[in-house]
Amino acid sequence: MSNQFASLYLFINKAINKGHKRSVKAKKNILASFIIKGGSIAIGLILVPLTINYVNQTSYGIWLTLSSMVGWFGFFDIGFGHGLRNKLAESIAKGEFVLAKKYVSTTYAILSLIIGGVLVLFMGINPFLNWASILNTSEALGDELGVVALIVFSFFCMQFVLKLITTVLTANQEPAKASLFNFLGSLFSLLVIFILTKTTEGNLIYLGAALSFTPVLVLTCSSIWFYTQDYKRYAPSFRQVDFSLAKDLMSLGAKFFVIQIGALVLFSTNNVIITQLFGPEEVTPFNIAFKLFNIVTMGFGIVVTPMWSAFTDAYVREEYSWIKSTLTKVRKIWFLAILGSIGILFASPFLYRIWVGDSVDVPFELSVAMCLYVIVSIWQTMHVFFLNGIGKIKLQLYLVTFTAIINIPLAILLGKWFGLVGITMTSTLIFGIMGIVFSIQTHKILNKTAKNIWNE
Repeated sequence: MSNQFASLYLFINKAINKGHKRSVKAKKNILASFIIKGGSIAIGLILVPLTINYVNQTSYGIWLTLSSMVGWFGFFDIGFGHGLRNKLAESIAKGEFVLAKKYVSTTYAILSLIIGGVLVLFMGINPFLNWASILNTSEALGDELGVVALIVFSFFCMQFVLKLITTVLTANQEPAKASLFNFLGSLFSLLVIFILTKTTEGNLIYLGAALSFTPVLVLTCSSIWFYTQDYKRYAPSFRQVDFSLAKDLMSLGAKFFVIQIGALVLFSTNNVIITQLFGPEEVTPFNIAFKLFNIVTMGFGIVVTPMWSAFTDAYVREEYSWIKSTLTKVRKIWFLAILGSIGILFASPFLYRIWVGDSVDVPFELSVAMCLYVIVSIWQTMHVFFLNGIGKIKLQLYLVTFTAIINIPLAILLGKWFGLVGITMTSTLIFGIMGIVFSIQTHKILNKTAKNIWNE
């Protein structure tokens, strides 16, 4: 048996270390990410029924909607995060490490100023917001929801700046280390919620504080560790802040900013639409189905995440054959993802039963719609990561803006016609269109036939 394990280890080690240096680094990160994110997925699945049992289906739906609304404020980075990711990857590829440190320091400074102003503004208007009306729930919960919103938003603002460490790690093609933060945050959240179930009655304020504080704690400790160890070269410094570099970061970041707003509408408005159309209790089955099929999305994301900065590096060095070869391999993985999605679909009634029991009823037709959405979504994702990595995002800018405009009215219309399935159908149609367009653009760029907007 030991000889078999040794042979398997040698086979895996040989497969990982075979090929271009960039590919080897990517494969090591993909393998590590699968292990780490596998743990995160498992914890996330355990956390759902635990949280529902701690509060109830309606309160859990309120929490999901509120947290997604707070997450909307993530677009206040005005694209600086994505701008830093590309500029830092370029600087590292060229060996310009002093410039890299300046990019990091400047981004931290700018985002701290922006989110600080946003937090002060929110603290001023929060007492006047009717959260019970916004979340379509009982007026008796108004005061409690106001407190929850303030807690969640305050911790979100801290996380807003602290999460830049994940951008720095990913830009250096080490997303596995960034994934570790999510794993630790999920693990600590699970422990805290478990303790709450044993020591307190269901309480949204405790729930919001627990799930908001743990990521901040993990990111704070991780930032201190990495910036005093392996990433000391890029550690932010007041002396290295250079606001003149904001233009460089924003030249690409401004486009990413608009795309982020569009993505915000496409990804984060479903909970609010469902709450307003059907009530917060219906957010729960929708998200249960989403989380189950999101296992495939997360698995595929593990593969493509290291590719963004790897594509940047290869494009700067004009190594187009490597890009073509890598995309071919990723498309083969997409076919495996399709099989995985279909397998989950047929097993979904059993999986829901052992996961959440009888506490939540998820219609099979919703699972079918979610399966189709995942297949279409990851097809466009692989091409988007390539286009983002090389900075050819003008067409994406226009298309995301257009689809964001039609998303909400179309989701409301289809939602009224087909219920939760209609909400999912909207996302499937939109991502299907984008996937076709972006795959055509990718083909044109790699074959050097892209002109005008296809090459911008």
